[in-house]
Amino acid sequence: MFEPVIAPSASLLGLLQRGRGDGQLHALAADRDEAVAALEECVTSDPRCDWQVENRSLYYARVYMDLEAPLGGIEQHLAHPDDLLDDDEHRTGLALSVLGHLAGYGRRDALLLLRQYVATGSNWAWALDELALRDEDAALLALAPAVLARFPETPEGEASLRAALRAAYEPKPWRLWAAHHPRVAAAGEQSPFDLWQRQFDRGAVMPGWSVADVLAWADQVADDPLQPGAVDRRAAAAARCLTSVARPEDRETLITAAREGGEGARRAALRHLVDLDDPALPELIETAAGHADARVVRAALETLPRMRGPRALASARRWADPATGGADSALGEAAVLLLADIGEPIDAPAVVAGLRRWVLEHGVRGAGLATLVDGAGRLAAADAVPTLRHVYGEAASSDLRGRAAQALARTDRYFACGPAVECLWDCEEATRELAARHVVTTGDARVLERLRRLAADPAEEAEVHAAVRGRLTSRERS
Repeated sequence: MFEPVIAPSASLLGLLQRGRGDGQLHALAADRDEAVAALEECVTSDPRCDWQVENRSLYYARVYMDLEAPLGGIEQHLAHPDDLLDDDEHRTGLALSVLGHLAGYGRRDALLLLRQYVATGSNWAWALDELALRDEDAALLALAPAVLARFPETPEGEASLRAALRAAYEPKPWRLWAAHHPRVAAAGEQSPFDLWQRQFDRGAVMPGWSVADVLAWADQVADDPLQPGAVDRRAAAAARCLTSVARPEDRETLITAAREGGEGARRAALRHLVDLDDPALPELIETAAGHADARVVRAALETLPRMRGPRALASARRWADPATGGADSALGEAAVLLLADIGEPIDAPAVVAGLRRWVLEHGVRGAGLATLVDGAGRLAAADAVPTLRHVYGEAASSDLRGRAAQALARTDRYFACGPAVECLWDCEEATRELAARHVVTTGDARVLERLRRLAADPAEEAEVHAAVRGRLTSRERS
């Protein structure tokens, strides 16, 4: 899957792609045809960096409702010939979720599109889950023949039917169908036995019960392009085994493996030693981080974030200090991330410097940026406010933007009357809840109107409802 192309943050499309509150507000002020076209682009070409942690469906559904936008673009997307060739649920998942919310808002055209897609589309299971929450029992019963026709009455077809039943997020349709279709009832009875059988039949190569055996077992797997991360997964399992078999007299063996063992053994030994907070660990990580083999360096840097305690803090400060370590090195950069995670208020300048350096070198992207943003907020680093505002405005990830908003709420004295207002329209529920708890309710008529709309919206999350109603109630009492 290719990384989505995100438009500039100042454009209507860029705002909508990011799920920013200003996107919804700008869409209402823009030319309607332009706004609808931008909205359809977002829904049919999922702009999320990680669809598993970023929300967009309710946000886009609300924009559809505000614009009274037609669903022609979504219909064309679902009916496109690509649907027959590409069965990746990511291609249509966002569109189906938007239709689900629209159906919940009473849009019958959305309900009909979902029913049609269940009968004809490749990602029918997702559409069925959306309908299960919102459609009538009679309509769900009427879909049974079309769904069952997907599974031939053969042993393979029956196995696929049981797998589909197990994978369903919403069991309601299947329960309804079981009362009228013996195949579904039989699949529901057999499905648990399939799961037990797979567990019993699961074959696995287990290590012997000694430290040497476990370390050798960790080295038996090599990374495969078709199975990335195999070494790390085996090393993590070996580290768990070491917890059971390693004894104090095995310490030298483990230190030797961590210093010069194979990739898997080195990773497993480092993970085990970091969990023990072994005194030799800082020296082992420092040595490995300077190794010529990139795999050894990676093992060290991936172990460092697991460090905790005074020894870890002292080492991180030394590695992050340009005078004693080298903040511009890979080890120094990883040390700053550790300070962002476990550091104390005196570490705030180092974290702010690391945040600025990250944005200059990598832009508003990368897994480490979220840690630095969280750290700046946790340490209440007011000097980070300009950079945090930049991250908030430019981040393509709504999860990262939400973290920046959390940090700004702790560091920016103008957050409550500035970014918090826009955050009331944000696509992330946690960001809307944050805004509801902090926003100034006087001086901007939009704020009270938005709070009342959120309080009355049945699709809104319970946490947001609680925060909004708390603010409205306290205002009425004052």
